[in-house]
Amino acid sequence: MVKVTYEIVPHDGGWAYRFRDVYSEAFPTHAEAVEAARIVAAEQQIGGDSAEISWQDERGKWHEEYTDGGDRPETEVVDGKVHFPPVDTAPGA
Repeated sequence: MVKVTYEIVPHDGGWAYRFRDVYSEAFPTHAEAVEAARIVAAEQQIGGDSAEISWQDERGKWHEEYTDGGDRPETEVVDGKVHFPPVDTAPGA
């Protein structure tokens, strides 16, 4: 299973969450960046529709495969050594 980790970092005069080398927008406060990252992490847990996909590898070869819409990555939000669980996005939460 793929694991997606969003890291809370200082960015552009505020705070952002980062996945690998990609930053979110800058938020004025640390707490807002944490909350935004937790929401994004939770949204990653929502399944979609199954589909046939085509993709090209680094050598230019095309591949066809079936993707299960319920196959979602494990997510976490990390700020230093503190781990935040995703927010519950279930109806009524």
